[in-house]
Amino acid sequence: MARMIEISRMFLTAVALAVSAVPEGLPVTITVALALGVHTMAKRNAIVRKLSAIETLGCTTVIVADKTGTMTTNEMTVRKIFIGDKRIEVTGIGFEPHGEFLFEGKSYFDENLELLLRACVLCNSASFFREGDKWKISGDPTEVALLVAAAKKGVLKEEMQKKFKTLVEIPFSSERKMMSVLASDGEKILAYVKGAPEKVLEASTKIKKESVKVLEKEEKARIEREIRKMASEGLRVIGVAYKKVESKEFSPEKVEKDLIFLGLIGMQDPPRKEVKEAIEKCKAAGIKVVMVTGDHKETAVSVAKELGILEGLVLTGSELDKMSNEDLEKIVEKVSVYARVSPEHKFRIVRALKKVGHVVAVTGDGVNDAPALKEADVGVSMGIRGTDVAREASDIVLADDNFYSIVSAVEEGRAIYDNIRKFIRFMLSVNFNEIFVTSLAILAGLPLPLLPLQILWINLLTDSLPALALVFDPKDPEIMKRKPRNPKESILHRMKLFILAAGSLACLATIASFVFGFITAGVEKGRTMALTTAVLFQLLFVFNCRSEKNP
Repeated sequence: MARMIEISRMFLTAVALAVSAVPEGLPVTITVALALGVHTMAKRNAIVRKLSAIETLGCTTVIVADKTGTMTTNEMTVRKIFIGDKRIEVTGIGFEPHGEFLFEGKSYFDENLELLLRACVLCNSASFFREGDKWKISGDPTEVALLVAAAKKGVLKEEMQKKFKTLVEIPFSSERKMMSVLASDGEKILAYVKGAPEKVLEASTKIKKESVKVLEKEEKARIEREIRKMASEGLRVIGVAYKKVESKEFSPEKVEKDLIFLGLIGMQDPPRKEVKEAIEKCKAAGIKVVMVTGDHKETAVSVAKELGILEGLVLTGSELDKMSNEDLEKIVEKVSVYARVSPEHKFRIVRALKKVGHVVAVTGDGVNDAPALKEADVGVSMGIRGTDVAREASDIVLADDNFYSIVSAVEEGRAIYDNIRKFIRFMLSVNFNEIFVTSLAILAGLPLPLLPLQILWINLLTDSLPALALVFDPKDPEIMKRKPRNPKESILHRMKLFILAAGSLACLATIASFVFGFITAGVEKGRTMALTTAVLFQLLFVFNCRSEKNP
């Protein structure tokens, strides 16, 4: 009989130790924390597709972001046209097709300007239309801006398509940086080309002024200066050209050469008002913001200065092409702006930043951005203008395509990680107390101060409910003034001593109350006192765990 009691006691002790060692509420609490985080981030326009991204966001050190649409409004408006020797101002705002073309303060329109606007309309895949009292757009905002500008002078896409039948369309590519359309008026075939101004100018051998003339070096240099001037004003610059086509071969190589240069178009794409504040937040949080764009170098520099990003080197796509991966890794930390880059360049930039030890978040919206989104530690796609391929490759989707939402997501990611640390610290302190109490009683030859059922009750009720309260704890107001944490850092970093000290203190108090109750009133009263003491210490620990700085 005595042997059976001894075996029963050993079994009870083993169960007590096992129950003490397992934080039963931990999986539930972590699940609730992550679910709450996903919900909070969704309310701030960041839709989480992969839960692992929440943790990674908290240690992001570099955000590689597209300029157009993410840092800017992506609401293009044509402001300037350079044609022949004339600089023409264009008035009007938004997508309303109302405004004037002014040269030296007077309304201006001639044959060359009509030809340039016709080229912009025919070499165009977008459309805009009135719906009720508002104008709706379909397609790339850059192309819509060209349609709106042309409509201000009555050059309408529908009418032009009736007069000129489109034969072939050669779509834009990031390699060629041009788009071409071949159209016929029934007598002759004309190629209309638009794209990066330096590429269009490079492909041109003639220029249209009063008549068609050979494009001399001096004239070319003057146009290049005009490109830089317009770009330095923060305008997105488009080059436009045309030519008569005799050949039946309509390949890009044949069409996009020996062009007749028509002019330059400068479009304004204002930065989002809230982006500058978001970038300041990133700086305070130790996060570097790198801007990438397909625009001209001078345009990128102008916008970067306005937003406070320009704090290092500026590299262009052509300069990147000349660099090996090793060369890029040597200078990648010094670069803050990349201009005239392609999705392939973006992939190389992300890979180089990761190679030198950074945790990288990158934005993307196109099909070709998928490799960069997958390569990054956190891929962020656009919900409005992003493609399905980009969204599938990403970890987070921005519902509003706004850079500020990325920074909000980083802030929420840090807050979620902080709250997870809080309740892990709380639960482990409590569990160490239970383990120490049980172990110390066994070593001292005392009856168990806490029965397995009591420990289970503590773990399920007085552990889990206060831990859940920590999940809902407001974030630290200084959370975005801390440097990013090291991703290799253990989640128990800087809390082991607290867990040991708190567990030991609670253990001594629990054992002392048990011994006092056991001696004065018997084992049952002793266990009741031990249970009460353990629960009270747990409730004190909840308040201690709310802050690491002020426990």
